[in-house]
Amino acid sequence: MQEPFDIEVGKITYSVFPEGNDMYTIFKNGKEHIQIQKDTSSIWLKLDYKTELPIFEEDEEVNAIGIAISNYIPTEDEDEEE
Repeated sequence: MQEPFDIEVGKITYSVFPEGNDMYTIFKNGKEHIQIQKDTSSIWLKLDYKTELPIFEEDEEVNAIGIAISNYIPTEDEDEEE
């Protein structure tokens, strides 16, 4: 499984923890922020914390984080650790 990594969206740095099956737990400012799941190549969904079911409403922050995850390329140091 992929190791956790950081992404930047605007001026905010998020820590991304892959959970498998295109699901990710996102931390913001050191606190758990949201869980997201990839729906299509350009649509990402926020998951309900209690049920872990997708919430089908558009969320700009979730999509921006998802696009940053899709565009993420591990650095050489991260590649060497695997």
